[in-house]
Amino acid sequence: MLILDEVAVRKFLHMPALIPAMERALRALSAGEVVQPMRVMMPVAEHGGFLGSMPAYAGGQLGAKLVTFFPDNQGVPTHHALVLLFRPATGEPLVVMDGRLITEMRTAAVSAAATRSLSRPDSSILAILGSGVQARSHLEALRLVRPFREIRVWSPRNAAAFAERFEVRLARSAEDAVRGADVVVVATTSRTPVLSGEWLSPGVHVNAVGAPRPGWRELDDNVLRQAKLYVESREAASRESGDVIAAGGIFAELGEVIDGARPGRQSAGEITLFKSVGVAVEDIASAELVYREAQAAGHPAARQ
Repeated sequence: MLILDEVAVRKFLHMPALIPAMERALRALSAGEVVQPMRVMMPVAEHGGFLGSMPAYAGGQLGAKLVTFFPDNQGVPTHHALVLLFRPATGEPLVVMDGRLITEMRTAAVSAAATRSLSRPDSSILAILGSGVQARSHLEALRLVRPFREIRVWSPRNAAAFAERFEVRLARSAEDAVRGADVVVVATTSRTPVLSGEWLSPGVHVNAVGAPRPGWRELDDNVLRQAKLYVESREAASRESGDVIAAGGIFAELGEVIDGARPGRQSAGEITLFKSVGVAVEDIASAELVYREAQAAGHPAARQ
């Protein structure tokens, strides 16, 4: 059985290939071609964390992710994970790989897929609320689907260092970042709203990837009233996202839009919102990319 650490995963996982892989995975999910139970989240109350189990079977791909989420971590990532793939015909284990980077990159790749499907093609100003790993990964991914001429960043901590490192504009406040933006990314660890609907311009598209618990929010009610809401999975989002629960209605799954079964943006002025909670098929499809690349590169023990 092959074991791949994060260094190996980084070598074999590339955003230009990952974005279309996420589009294929979400299309298959919405088409009913994926077996994917609801995520099990076990609290680790003593330390304020969670351990999640996320299995999926998608035709030629069978696997699961074990993921920890410790939102109060300082100095180490809030998410750690392992992804396992099995041979579908026999159940034999094929590979265990570090899943932290997979979680980071596939989340941004899915937001990029949503941005390609739902934002205006002429979108030129990107606002990022947050300055951690998801901000960094979203910056990489969204630049592949829209030619932004201006990128702004704001966060309560570390935004100045992020802006300097990536040569983007440091915003004075969340409002300063968002006003006039064509695409907004909300990627913070906040459990209360950080994005106000009052700041949103007509025609903006919002990707919201934080607040992954039913009692947490990152969007205020005004955002939810104005926006047409898209998700990865109706079932998962309706149970796991406090923002989706508060919204009270989902317009479509992103996979339905990719497949052409439901419409995406229908006018230049409407506000679209993609709320991501992360689903297992994304992790399994990402891991499959890594495994295939490892095989193609002749990585030791990667030959079947």
